[in-house]
Amino acid sequence: MTSDNASGPSARSPLAWAGLLVVMLAAGMAIPGQGRVNAELSSQTEDPYLAALISFSVGLLLMCLIAFALPAGRRAMGRVRPSLQRGAVQWWYLLAGCLGGYFVLTQTLTIGMIGVAVFTVAVVTGQTVGGLLWDRIGLGPAGRKRISPMRVLGAALTVFAVLWAVSPQLGETGRGLAWLLLVALPFTGGFLNAAQQALNGRQTAVYRSPVPATFFNFLAGSALLLVVWLGKLVVAGGVPGQLPADWWYYIGGPLGIVFIALGALLVTKVGVLVAAMGMIAGQLIGSLLLDLVVPAPGSVVTTATVLGTALTLLAVVVASLPDLMRGRGR
Repeated sequence: MTSDNASGPSARSPLAWAGLLVVMLAAGMAIPGQGRVNAELSSQTEDPYLAALISFSVGLLLMCLIAFALPAGRRAMGRVRPSLQRGAVQWWYLLAGCLGGYFVLTQTLTIGMIGVAVFTVAVVTGQTVGGLLWDRIGLGPAGRKRISPMRVLGAALTVFAVLWAVSPQLGETGRGLAWLLLVALPFTGGFLNAAQQALNGRQTAVYRSPVPATFFNFLAGSALLLVVWLGKLVVAGGVPGQLPADWWYYIGGPLGIVFIALGALLVTKVGVLVAAMGMIAGQLIGSLLLDLVVPAPGSVVTTATVLGTALTLLAVVVASLPDLMRGRGR
C-alpha cells in the first residue's frame, strides 16, 4: 500500500467539500429506498434470498448495457485487462461485489429477528470501524491516512448519532448468546462494506471511471447470491411466490448502482471513512423522508430521530476538519 497521502482530498476547498457532501448524501439516500423495495419484493416472492438475487440481477443487466452498449462504458471496460496485466489492479479486487452480496445476506437473515434499529446500529458501527481501519492500512486509493483524534471523534459521533436516531425503535428483546451472534452478522457486514467501497475506489482511480468496478460488483454479487439461493433450494426446498408485475418492485438494482458507483467515486476524493460517514448520514435522511412521506408499518419519527440524523452531518464535518485545514493551508 502507499504511504500517508497528503494530496487528493486534503487539497480541496470548503466549497468543494460541500459539493462532495451533497453527493455523499445522495448516494446514501439510495439505500433506504432499495431496502424498502427489496423488502416488498421479498414479501411478494415469499423468498428473501430470491428477492436479493433479483435485485442484484436487475442491476447486473443494467450495468451490462452501460458497460457494453455505451461508448464511454466500452472505453472504461477496455482499461481492465491492461490494468490487471501491469498489476495496477489485483484480480481479487474484482470480487469486491461478494462483500456486497454478504451484506445483503446479513440483512435478510437478521432484520426479522433483531429489528431494523439494532441492525442499523450494528451496520453503522461496522462501517465506521472499518472506515478507520481500511484508511489506516491504505486499502483505498488515497493511501494511508492517520487515525487522528478528530477522525476518531467523528466516527464516535456517527455511531452515537445513529444510536440516538433509532432509539425510539429500540425495544426489549432477549439478550442471549444467540442474539449477540445475530448482531455480529450485520456488524461484519458493515465492516466488509467499507472494504468493498475501498476496493471499488481503488479500481475507479485506475480505470478513471466507476463503470468497471460497478459492473464487476454486480457480477460477483449476483454469482454469490445465485449459489446461495440454489443451495437453499437444495437444502430447504420450497417454491417462491409469484413475481409481481409492477415495475417499481425491480428498481432495487438501479438504486444499488447509484450507491456503488457514487461510493466508488467518493472514496477516491475523501477516503473510506468520510465517504462511509457521509453516506450513513444520507441513509438516515433518506429513511427519515420515507417515514414521513410513505411510512412503513411500525415506523417511528420523534425529536430524537430528527436530531440524531442532524448530528450525523456534524460528525462528517468533524471527521473532515483535518483534511479541510490542510487544504486551506495550501
